[in-house]
Amino acid sequence: MAGQGDVAGVTERVPEDPGEPLAESERVSRLLDRIGDPTVREVPLPNLPESARLARQLTGSVLQLRWALPAHLTEHAVLLVSELVGNAVRHTGAHTIGLRMLRRTGWIRVEVRDPSRGLPCLLPVGDLDTSGRGLFLVDTLSDRWGVDLLPRGKTTWFEMRRTD
Repeated sequence: MAGQGDVAGVTERVPEDPGEPLAESERVSRLLDRIGDPTVREVPLPNLPESARLARQLTGSVLQLRWALPAHLTEHAVLLVSELVGNAVRHTGAHTIGLRMLRRTGWIRVEVRDPSRGLPCLLPVGDLDTSGRGLFLVDTLSDRWGVDLLPRGKTTWFEMRRTD
């Protein structure tokens, strides 16, 4: 896990309104240059609610624009990474959370790492529940998901079949 110094000010590095419209590929390149490319190495995100937004932006950019995956797959993965990062922010007390994305023949894998060894629990969800749906969504929309315990923490991951 990267140290705190690596994530200092990461939320300030991505402008809300970049001013002039950029070509989509240029916008993606700038985003990955500023924050990091989760397909190359783990990207450290600070333990802030805004990190879910950053994870959504990174995931959407990589899946749709770099890997040219279908919109429905990208939308599901963006939702699921937001849930995993949100859970890590809310429940782990981590200083940083790591995001990594992998691709292999027929599959994509998204990993969120944190220093807590507490395991996430898939709980039953009622129709009127207003929270606690994160892992339910991960279980429903991904093809596989799980948790790998590490000497200092865990990686929660999901995999989705590529339909290309």
